[in-house]
Amino acid sequence: MEHKMKANLPKIEQEKLDKILEIEELYETGKITLEEARKTFGEQVGKIKPFHIALIEQTMVEEDDHECIRVNMTKTLELLDGFMDYSRPELPDDHPIAQYYRENDEMRKLLLAVEDLVQYPVIKNQWLEIYEKLNQYPLHFKRKQNQLYPVLEQKGFTRPTTVMWTFDDFVRDIIRESATLLAEDKEEAFVAKQQELLEYARDLMHKEEVILYPTSMVLINDAEFEEMKEGDQEIGFAFFTVEHTPKAAAAAPKDTVGAGFAQDLQALLAKYGYGAAPQDKLDVTTGKLSLEQINLIYKHLPFDISFVDENELVCFYSDTEHRIFPRSKNVIGREVMNCHPKKSAHIVREVIDKLKSGEQEKAEFWINKPGVFLYIVYVAVRDEQGRFRGVLEIMQDCTHIRELEGSQTLLTWANEGNAATDKAAQAAPTEEETVSTETETAADTDSEDSAEPITTITPDTKLKTLLKQYPFLKKRLPEIASAFRMLQSPLGKLIVSRADVKMMSEKSGVPLERLIEASLPLLKTKCKRKVKPQPFIRTTA
Repeated sequence: MEHKMKANLPKIEQEKLDKILEIEELYETGKITLEEARKTFGEQVGKIKPFHIALIEQTMVEEDDHECIRVNMTKTLELLDGFMDYSRPELPDDHPIAQYYRENDEMRKLLLAVEDLVQYPVIKNQWLEIYEKLNQYPLHFKRKQNQLYPVLEQKGFTRPTTVMWTFDDFVRDIIRESATLLAEDKEEAFVAKQQELLEYARDLMHKEEVILYPTSMVLINDAEFEEMKEGDQEIGFAFFTVEHTPKAAAAAPKDTVGAGFAQDLQALLAKYGYGAAPQDKLDVTTGKLSLEQINLIYKHLPFDISFVDENELVCFYSDTEHRIFPRSKNVIGREVMNCHPKKSAHIVREVIDKLKSGEQEKAEFWINKPGVFLYIVYVAVRDEQGRFRGVLEIMQDCTHIRELEGSQTLLTWANEGNAATDKAAQAAPTEEETVSTETETAADTDSEDSAEPITTITPDTKLKTLLKQYPFLKKRLPEIASAFRMLQSPLGKLIVSRADVKMMSEKSGVPLERLIEASLPLLKTKCKRKVKPQPFIRTTA
């Protein structure tokens, strides 16, 4: 059966893809030189399009849990220089892809300012001005993850969700961590962090513009881009605003404007033989409501809800004005596992599995930060026969509730209370700081803070734990194998966070027993004095 992504692309010869992958692998593994690879590429392949590389990654490279460690476009782009055209298309000013390019252009200007300022002693006000703008850039990622990735998934191109999301989060985290270091006047650490920002951000923008955006232009049609604009507006843009008037707005009949969810529900009911106009009353469990009333109730709930069905597809979210986290219509019908970064997928998986099996009926989480308290609960939804029908997610900003004291039994109109809510909204964390991050952080803290110094290495020993206790190892490991020099590269942070000794052996080609035997003497040279385990320092996701 033809792969879904390939079916959405122009006709491609499989032989050409095979040859591209063969030359890539020979070059990347060092079996042929760059000059030899380019010569062979020119003779046997010739000109290609960005979607050729995207399709190879999607359909011909096996996906695994450590894929984000493997992906390194630098050598591939050296090989393809001159063979692949990824020039920018001419686009209308309000086109979704045009906004991504514009944001990257503004980001590059800010990075040039960072590159210039980092050479001089820190003048805090100058940096605060730059970071006031840099802090807007994560909106770029938020739109990609909630708008662009879901549409690409529908076309069979899931690699951006599974791989690029990780890189998105790295750049976002570096910006946040830098802002924190600057606020705390930790100048040396702040300056060091700027080099990470320059490397990661430029590398990610290059990946976007070489592969992601050109491939998106081929896979996504004009009508889909037009529909995407509304969600883009809801989430917002970094550095600028975009004027957009929905094309359908002027032609829409007056009685259907704003019908939204009510129309969708009516169509669904009609499909199953329950014809009902927006004003017709429906028999709900404890009363009668019209479709319009149902829609209005959801819109005015004092909390946010989302519903994922038994097939783990997102079916619904409440579109409230106070919505805590951004949502867009593109999330409807999306697999819930693709709505979360890969690092938190195992937590989402555990919640769904235990609610589905009946082992648990709900999972509670909360975020308690200065100025904001968010409460999140996941509830198993079952029918009258006890069959699992999905998961209901409820999120509420409880900051104001927690501040209440005493009793209030007389009517007052305390609109001033909105100030506290506004303040909480400004301090509110992003969605990635919810369930998975809090749970993972607590688990990591318990295990790493209490860990005894490692004196014995096993295949399951985590590289992250080793380096926390023995940071000098990062520089000493290349003595065992030159492959470990990559720990000093931008990808090193990815590797450290995921690898254990067994994986280090597999990736470096050093036999497991030899790796363990060679590593132990390095530890012993530093273990003559007692090494106090380093405290786990939590960085907010």
